[in-house]
Amino acid sequence: MPVPILKQGTYLIASVQSALTDGDTERLQDDLMAYVSRYRARGIIVDVTAIDVMDSFAARSLRNIAHMTKLRGAETVIVGLQPEVAFAMVQLGLTFEDMHTALDLEEGLSWLNRKLHNPRAQRDGRDRGR
Repeated sequence: MPVPILKQGTYLIASVQSALTDGDTERLQDDLMAYVSRYRARGIIVDVTAIDVMDSFAARSLRNIAHMTKLRGAETVIVGLQPEVAFAMVQLGLTFEDMHTALDLEEGLSWLNRKLHNPRAQRDGRDRGR
């Protein structure tokens, strides 16, 4: 099942509605890369609230999405990780240490707004790790 991707200004919001197969995950990766180019997106939110299990392939794919889109000039934030999913990921050694995460969509949008519209915070490092 394809993941719907909405355009909101210069942001893209991909809302994962159910567990993804490996093929779905690869399609999401390809679709987001195409949309970043087509819409010149500066920020991407991947909402995984509906996912109750995340395997290593899905975690690696989300990390790849964040890295690839950053190379294209867009910041990515993953929102909505369920507590059980976060716990299981840590137990399995699957972390998003090098990625930005947020509790929910609202917090993700707030992070992108701070990151992309406050150049001073980027320069002096005040926004690191949030």
